[in-house]
Amino acid sequence: MVELADIVRSHGGEYLEKFGDRMPAGHRKAIEAIVSCRTETMGGHLECCDDSDCNHQRYSYHSCKNRNCPKCHGADTNRWLAKRRKELLAVPYFHVTITIPQELRRMARSNQDRLYSLLMSTAAESLIKLGLDSKYVGGKLAILAVLHTWTRTLDHHPHVHMLVPAGGVAADGHWRQARKKKYLVCTKALSKLFRGKFMARVKKAFPEESFPQELWQTDWVVKIKPPIKNPKKVLDYLGRYVHRIAIANSRILSLEDGMVTFRYQESDSRRWKTMTLAAEEFLRRYLQHVLPEGFHKVRYFGLWSPANRKKLKEVQQQLATRQCEEQPAEPVAATGRMCPCCGKGVMVVIEVLPRRARSPPGGTALQATGRQK
Repeated sequence: MVELADIVRSHGGEYLEKFGDRMPAGHRKAIEAIVSCRTETMGGHLECCDDSDCNHQRYSYHSCKNRNCPKCHGADTNRWLAKRRKELLAVPYFHVTITIPQELRRMARSNQDRLYSLLMSTAAESLIKLGLDSKYVGGKLAILAVLHTWTRTLDHHPHVHMLVPAGGVAADGHWRQARKKKYLVCTKALSKLFRGKFMARVKKAFPEESFPQELWQTDWVVKIKPPIKNPKKVLDYLGRYVHRIAIANSRILSLEDGMVTFRYQESDSRRWKTMTLAAEEFLRRYLQHVLPEGFHKVRYFGLWSPANRKKLKEVQQQLATRQCEEQPAEPVAATGRMCPCCGKGVMVVIEVLPRRARSPPGGTALQATGRQK
């Protein structure tokens, strides 16, 4: 199976040679990490089956832990979800998505730190303001916001996903459910409020910029999906959106003659299609979704803000009778994994493998796939 790392090994050197002097440092780090992940470069250990009749040996290499690597975010998701289980409220959850229009995307790409932060904070604040209105909820909402910047074909498309419990904390400190079971707030009102707040802040942050009048006259895309009731599905949603990256290895079909073919699902028809791009264009599209170093793509607002942890615990106690059923923790097998050869023995570590110096993509050391986990 072709992986993103294979594409970087084959064409990353050419890409760096052509664009390296103009690339953000985070893009270069992502390239180096992806091509090194789970190879000799990262170091690892040698395991051996403890069954004397088998003695099967296996090299196991470490992960790069870069958030843009398709091999690493699975473990990150499990660790993150373990923490979030403690914060869940025993109520249904709405999924809200807010997108900035096409006319602002070029500016967002050139000013990622500022514009992406404005997108996330303004979306959350607009939703919280409507939630305080008694005709919707009449209380402060809890919001988990996750930034995504891509479409299924890897085009630039900044938007924020928000997971929102169906209710909020009223002024008296008690939990108040949303007025309607399948309705959080008015999408049109949220669209207008977000548009006005966002444009006011962008104009203040970039006074030298001019903006087309159409931005104030068109409806901005806001979607609110029906509530999720099952706690397990809520956790699935969390894991699916929080650590998702622009493309998974499972979607890459082939790399032939400098062309990359991958599959994607159309949002309207839900049908799977394929797209073929030159390797350089594929890498360009992928790397434009590597966020600035230190940027927090997951943020918490309202009741889920770190400043409201005490109030969160109080609300959880109020909802104790309807508390989510505890989910079992994922089993962790560090040195007690079953032997894949005989199925009887246990794989034990017999040697630790040190890291090796990294080579640039396209170099001799990275052209070879090496021993893979």
